[in-house]
Amino acid sequence: MSLEAEIRQRLASLSPESVDLYDDSAAHAGHAGNRGGGHYDLVIVAAVFAGQNALQRHRTVYGVLGDLIPDRVHALSVKAYAPGEL
Repeated sequence: MSLEAEIRQRLASLSPESVDLYDDSAAHAGHAGNRGGGHYDLVIVAAVFAGQNALQRHRTVYGVLGDLIPDRVHALSVKAYAPGEL
């Protein structure tokens, strides 16, 4: 399974309405501190984020993806929304 597929599969546990995942790794290849992990931009909309502030939303996402960081995912930009916020 590809890393992108694994990320999407894990995020499915949050029952998202939408997941936009962009692999931006090529733009960051070889920079200091990167031991080969990918760079991803994530926009996710899920009811689980209703009533959560930004920090809580990030913690929710990192709760399902955290063990991938920093080895397989070097950087992750998260934009998390509840339905109707976008």
